[in-house]
Amino acid sequence: MSLPEVVSRDEWRAARFELLAAEKEFTKQRDALNTRRRELPMVLVDKPYVFTGADGPVKLADLFEGRHQLVVYHIMYPPEWDAACPNCTWFVDDIGSRRGLDETDTTFVLISRGPYEKLAAYKAERGWQHPWYSSAGTDFNYDYHVTLDESVVPFEYNYRSKAEWDKRPNADFIQQEQPFDLHGLSCFLRVDEQVYHTYSMYGRGPDAMTFSTNALDLTALGRQEPWEKPAGRAVPPSHDEHCH
Repeated sequence: MSLPEVVSRDEWRAARFELLAAEKEFTKQRDALNTRRRELPMVLVDKPYVFTGADGPVKLADLFEGRHQLVVYHIMYPPEWDAACPNCTWFVDDIGSRRGLDETDTTFVLISRGPYEKLAAYKAERGWQHPWYSSAGTDFNYDYHVTLDESVVPFEYNYRSKAEWDKRPNADFIQQEQPFDLHGLSCFLRVDEQVYHTYSMYGRGPDAMTFSTNALDLTALGRQEPWEKPAGRAVPPSHDEHCH
């Protein structure tokens, strides 16, 4: 484990001011990127997806709960699993209350391909309050590229084809038996009676949104990946290299 250099307070302040300038520039770049993200065009969702939730079958528009925006976390829980992905679980654990989103006209939900009975049981075990819906029997996971099955749709994850992934290091994950699930996050907008897809991110994008990862990025030891974790200390997991 590599530790920072020990210096005097004056040397630290000089280095901190140098970093502050870079942080301010990054903030400006991030604000500009957020503006570009909001200005992305959107796509009408005209496929009649029907999900299964606590109250039975529901349509995509119902997931908004009367609000105008919907954020979906595609949590990895395929039908054959007995528990959700540990990394996805940690992500949802870290979200906490969704009250802030509710109060800003935005609904947050989880969607997985597993049967609703399994999702409900796992939700109760974890003590989660977020609505969780099963997309079993629909094309939803395939259309939003979090279930990879070339017999259904062309392979694409994080906007790369299988051929593009083949050229990248540490991409053995694409060789696993299909279908298989990965994680992601998608945003939708409801205008009158129409639903539009506005944004999706994959890989490490969702991970970067949690409080814990952002807080750890400010510390000297950082996120403490498993190979450099101090013994006995629990840390947030990272998704594999394919998530980059």
